[in-house]
Amino acid sequence: MPKAKGKSRRQKYSYNLNRKRLYRSARRRAAPRIACSHIRHAWDPTKSVAQNLAEMGLAEDPNKAVPIPKKRLLGMEVESDGQEQGKKMVRKPYVVNEMEYEASLPEKKSNTLSRDLIDYVRYMIQNHGENYKEMARDEKNFYQDTPKQIKRKINVYKNFYPEEYKDFIASLKQEKMDVQ
Repeated sequence: MPKAKGKSRRQKYSYNLNRKRLYRSARRRAAPRIACSHIRHAWDPTKSVAQNLAEMGLAEDPNKAVPIPKKRLLGMEVESDGQEQGKKMVRKPYVVNEMEYEASLPEKKSNTLSRDLIDYVRYMIQNHGENYKEMARDEKNFYQDTPKQIKRKINVYKNFYPEEYKDFIASLKQEKMDVQ
């Protein structure tokens, strides 16, 4: 039995199909993704994006919110009116207040050093003090760090844990005094 003609042929690209309309309608149906929890809780799905943002006191278009100052033309300044056109009532000011409060909180240090690096630096300081050339020749220097690389690692440790480093150096001095 012979095969059907159209089945074995590859599909041709349809130039007449309007794909923009297909993608636009799919995008319109999707709910907006909101990262900020304050905005997400105050969001009203029955209103448009512009209406929601205006109620919260946020700008939809940053170029309209903070206008670009007009340059001086031929040595004369262009004066703008003191009235703002289309000023809308902010019904949900708590959203902006909560976001400003969150932004004003101090950022906590989230980056730390690995336990292996801390142990390595402490071992090197304990056995060799400030002699970086000796540290480079030590058998525990598995990665064959140069003296400058070791010094850099020690400085990173000092910057990340200044109190811990001071306590460690003080304990080393105490040990030396006890031995003598």
